Amino acid sequence: MEKQIDVVAIVGPTASGKTALSIKMAKAFEGEIINGDSMQVYKGLDIGTAKIREEEMEGIPHYLLSFKEPTESFSVAEYQRLVREKIEEIQSRRKLPIIVGGTGLYIQAVLYDFQFTEEKVDEEARKKYYEELALVGPKAMHEKLAALDPETAKTIHPNNTRRVIRALELIELHGVSKQSEELNRGNVPLYNHLIIGMNIDREELYRRINKRVDLMMEQGLLEEVKRLWEKNIRDVQSIKAIGYKELYDYFDGHISLEEAVEQIKQNSRRYAKRQLTYFRNKMDVQWIGNDWENIIKMSKFFYNKEGK
Repeated sequence: MEKQIDVVAIVGPTASGKTALSIKMAKAFEGEIINGDSMQVYKGLDIGTAKIREEEMEGIPHYLLSFKEPTESFSVAEYQRLVREKIEEIQSRRKLPIIVGGTGLYIQAVLYDFQFTEEKVDEEARKKYYEELALVGPKAMHEKLAALDPETAKTIHPNNTRRVIRALELIELHGVSKQSEELNRGNVPLYNHLIIGMNIDREELYRRINKRVDLMMEQGLLEEVKRLWEKNIRDVQSIKAIGYKELYDYFDGHISLEEAVEQIKQNSRRYAKRQLTYFRNKMDVQWIGNDWENIIKMSKFFYNKEGK
């Protein structure tokens, strides 16, 4: 039998077991792993992003981890380009590329013919909108977006000012709404791919999330975030990650440590719910539970490196 699958993606909500499955899959099919989490690209954001440790890799090559400074921005367009280059490189060695992570849009943008008008940035327009934000506040800016692009406004929380401003920029620069841009994105798959999704019972998933947050605190998440806070790294993409923004509020004296930890758990649970919604609505996922061995056996029907 000829090889039929040339890229595998393992997706699912936070704390669902993606990392462990990826190592098993890589060993079974001579795979190499590409990070599919938008925050694991940052140096120094290790514990809070549940970044795999070197000893957990078991000798499997991993790519696109810890190559950005916390002060740098990172876009889905840049991710798309880097991952496609890495897929080609891995395939040239006759290995199986395995993308692993929970950032649905990033993974979808790689596997399908997505084209981004968003790549262009007008610094003057961005500066203007941030100055307006400082004067009128998040609610007014969201109302402005709602007047211009009501469908997009429905998908963005008013406090997510970065996305609100980006949507306003898109309208000004290209004369199209964010919703229109979404509709114009390619739906044609570029690879013969298999997307495996971790399907965990909701109650069990939330239990895992709460336990993971407690473990992160034991492992030194507080100290990790404090190092960033002490460097006065603010108003950048990286520290908006769950686990970092809440502890910044603690260090800034706005909330207690207990409140911060509870907020991390709550925000992680909410994020997991959004992840599941995205994967189920936007991607063709083969959902599995904890039956890892069965999915590996099943995958042999999709992929056989030796052609047997």
